[in-house]
This record gives sequence, C-alpha cells and structure tokens, in this order.
Amino acid sequence: MSDPTTTELEAAAFRRLLAHLDARTDVQNIDMMNLTGFCRNCLSRWYQEEAAERGLELGKDAAREIIYGMPYAEWREKYQTEATAEQKAAFEVNKPDH
Repeated sequence: MSDPTTTELEAAAFRRLLAHLDARTDVQNIDMMNLTGFCRNCLSRWYQEEAAERGLELGKDAAREIIYGMPYAEWREKYQTEATAEQKAAFEVNKPDH
C-alpha cells in the first residue's frame, strides 16, 4: 500500500474508534485504563502531542473535545460515574507508566 492509502485507512480506523467510544459512554475511563492501559484522556493527550510535533497549537481542552465529541466537563457531567473501591484498587495495581 502507498503511504497516502495507509494514512487514509489509519484515519478511518481512528474515526471508527472515536465513534465506537462515543456510542459506549457506559464504559468508564478507569475501566479502559484497568483493561487496556489507556483511556479517552490518553487519546486526547496523544492527539495533542502529535499536533505539537507538527508545529500546531492544540490546547488540552480542544484535544479532549475532539476525542470526547463535546467539552470534557459536559461529558463528565453526563456520563462519568464515581469509581468503585475495586476499580480504584485495580488502577493502583495496573497504573500505566505514561
């Protein structure tokens, strides 16, 4: 495959990931962190870092809005639940290095 085609496929897969996460607002970030070692906030930070690598200014809030599909505060208000003691304990065991 050519580089442009690879880039197009990667971009399409990323858009599908965001759509999937948007449809699964029941999945909490702490669950994602405990199972996969990353969450929506990680994705937004990676997005922001990649923008910076290319000389583009993208603030934390703007990057989060791209990933969450709405302002982060609004997403938290609508969908975030309090983490259980079990979730918090698992997070302490599985806390990623990034």
